[in-house]
Amino acid sequence: MKTELFYLACVTALTGLLWIPYILDRVAVWGLSDTVGYPVSPKPQSAWAERLMKAHSNAVENLVVFAALVLAVYAAGKGNSATATACVVYFWARVVHPLAYTFAVPWVRTLAFTVGFFAQATLAWQFLK
Repeated sequence: MKTELFYLACVTALTGLLWIPYILDRVAVWGLSDTVGYPVSPKPQSAWAERLMKAHSNAVENLVVFAALVLAVYAAGKGNSATATACVVYFWARVVHPLAYTFAVPWVRTLAFTVGFFAQATLAWQFLK
């Protein structure tokens, strides 16, 4: 399997799993009935869970861009060491981003996001050149 596709699958799996901790927090804070129902005035979730929800939304938004770029590079046969490295870097940036966001680590969240952006830019550049 191509490195780019492997890391696309890894990023997708990570993004697909990020909801679990904040839903467990929701069950702990709201109770199971309100979690599966439609509470009128739910209690606020834990601050870390609210941050993780935002990180999850950000991961979903960026997965669209990353996936499109990886698939475009793959379909065009433009994969190379730069695109493979960009995919590895993007994956690890996406691992760090929700952790830094959830645990409210200043600067690291923004740095991880920026590294991920430049990894995407590398994919775009390799596709367009």
